[in-house]
Amino acid sequence: MRGKQNILLESGTGELEILKFIVDDTSYAINVLKVREILRIKKEDIKKMPDKSDVILGMTNIRGDVIMIVNLSSYLKAELIENDGIIMAILAEFNNTKILFAVDNVVGISRIGWDDIQAPDDMMGDLVNGVIKAEDKDLINFLNFEKILKDLKPELGNKVDVKPEDSADLKARRLDKTLALADDSPTTRNMIKDTLVAAGYQDFMIFSDGQKLFDHLQEIKAEYPDDDILDHVQGIITDIEMPMMDGHTLIRKIHEDRYLRKLPTVIFSSLITEDLLHKGKDVGADAQITKPEIDKLVGVVDQLVKAVPPLADY
Repeated sequence: MRGKQNILLESGTGELEILKFIVDDTSYAINVLKVREILRIKKEDIKKMPDKSDVILGMTNIRGDVIMIVNLSSYLKAELIENDGIIMAILAEFNNTKILFAVDNVVGISRIGWDDIQAPDDMMGDLVNGVIKAEDKDLINFLNFEKILKDLKPELGNKVDVKPEDSADLKARRLDKTLALADDSPTTRNMIKDTLVAAGYQDFMIFSDGQKLFDHLQEIKAEYPDDDILDHVQGIITDIEMPMMDGHTLIRKIHEDRYLRKLPTVIFSSLITEDLLHKGKDVGADAQITKPEIDKLVGVVDQLVKAVPPLADY
């Protein structure tokens, strides 16, 4: 998708652009920010990998980068459609990883609001982040590509041990802090919480999307209008991709609110790359951490909630 920079949206508008694609006659979507380009790959150019399941088609060379190809049809328990030995694939990049997803067909790009994405039913598990109702009455599954990548590379879900040199005094200061967390993935919420609990943080307000977290902050504002918001919560950690309200919009709304603007905000997401860091800065995020960098999370939170003296800006 060359020239993709022309369609990137302004940060915090509550909108996103999705790439719709088809697998086994079912419509799926991926955030355009994760997509690098659409490719047609000759089957003869795919090199098989030993001891791999049917989900991994193999590896191929894309302009000097050797990239793994995931058979998304096989992962979703379907059969991949080929056209005269040509496979359609989406080249994606997130969590500092490039990966190809083989699909049946690519339909095109649409612009929607995050509030157009409904939270999935619990019976759908965490493979689908949300369901989009398209104008043609089609239902589009907003696929959880982070889960797919984690299933293929389990090391991405490793937890981080607390440094042994963390003092009892530092852990005690962490104990007094209240953190609000917004992420639609139960797996990621648990990973963040477990990491922070191991470091000594104990008090959390946890929400499945940015709208729920923002509504709760508004309730605090209405109930305690004369208080400092930092008397009730000392820091926000948010994902970017969430139904109802994304992380960029959440942070923009916090910084536009005189009562809330003191709140330190951390983006913890797979969508943080050198090209996209500016989007978080545009809305006023105090720090941005990509998921493979979870080992940095405790230190960053410590600085922002003043558990330790502040260091240089991120």
